[in-house]
Amino acid sequence: MEIERRDILLSAAAMVVGMAAPACAAPPRKLGYAIVGLGYYGLNVIIPQFAKCRHSRLAAVVSGDPAKAKRVAAEHGLTPDSVYSYDTFDRIRDNPDVDIVYVCLPNAMHAEYTIRAARAGKHVLCEKPMAISVAECEAMIAACRAANRRLMIGYRSHFEPHNLEAMRLARAGDAGKIRYVRSEHGFVQGDPAKWRLKRALSGGGSLMDMGIYSLQAARYMTGEEPVAVTARESTDRRDPRFTEVEDMIDWTLEFPSGALASCQSMYSANQNHILLMGDKGRIELEPATQYDGNRMWTGRNGRDRVIEPPPVPVNQFVGQLDHMAECAAAGREPIVSGAEGLRDMRIVEAIYRSAREGRTIRLQR
Repeated sequence: MEIERRDILLSAAAMVVGMAAPACAAPPRKLGYAIVGLGYYGLNVIIPQFAKCRHSRLAAVVSGDPAKAKRVAAEHGLTPDSVYSYDTFDRIRDNPDVDIVYVCLPNAMHAEYTIRAARAGKHVLCEKPMAISVAECEAMIAACRAANRRLMIGYRSHFEPHNLEAMRLARAGDAGKIRYVRSEHGFVQGDPAKWRLKRALSGGGSLMDMGIYSLQAARYMTGEEPVAVTARESTDRRDPRFTEVEDMIDWTLEFPSGALASCQSMYSANQNHILLMGDKGRIELEPATQYDGNRMWTGRNGRDRVIEPPPVPVNQFVGQLDHMAECAAAGREPIVSGAEGLRDMRIVEAIYRSAREGRTIRLQR
């Protein structure tokens, strides 16, 4: 599996600057977002954050449910011409109030709406995973590059205080030479009708959902890019939830320094944990990547010392929204750009291949 040197360098740089987003001059005005997809995340998690943003505001909504879209628009003081359906989405090019499109749709729709947004002249913030294939990721990057628009992926942990402090401590050598990272993420997915359990919409099971957190953590905690992956799947196909997608998948990543990462994702157990071990100690987060309530410890052999990260003025969601607005206004690449999403998807494809073929897959530079 070929990994381009340019992508490796870009993603490594993104992980380093991700510990402290580069300062940009404040945009002259709040940039307008169009939220595409009014499911739980877009409606209940993202839209309420605009009230706390310094550089971002809600400017439009896009939904397949006209009644819901009109209601949400009215609740947030938007005019009727700021409401779009999926069929009328391309008309967004004529709306100067929309600067950025935030794609909060099922995974299989990310590429289409990112590309359409770029062609409409809009910057794009796209939820993770970036897409369902390497080819789609490459097409998204190409479309944004052709339109001279910025593309950012919704890796919110790069704006979360505990994860940022864990990255800083790891880079500062707090645990010594890094030898091992363990990262497990999962929850009990109970409804077989959910889109995440339909391969046509999700592109896969727990790996394409919670597995992205585990993979990201392995990369940003070590600060390295893996050179090999060995994976194994465990799924009960008699379970009606898992007729199309995997339940649990675990994989081991090998890094150039000799460090190993043991990662796992699952849809049949609740887990949210990151542990880094070095020759001088450990850094541990549990819960690690929740919306709030994350906790962290360091110690020689266990949880000896509670770590409270330095206070930050905004939460991870606001930080993400405003960072994208700043980058769009300044013409700068976001710290988690499309190159970062592409890098993850290349590894995801290798994980699936390893599990399917029962062998180690080398990730060559």
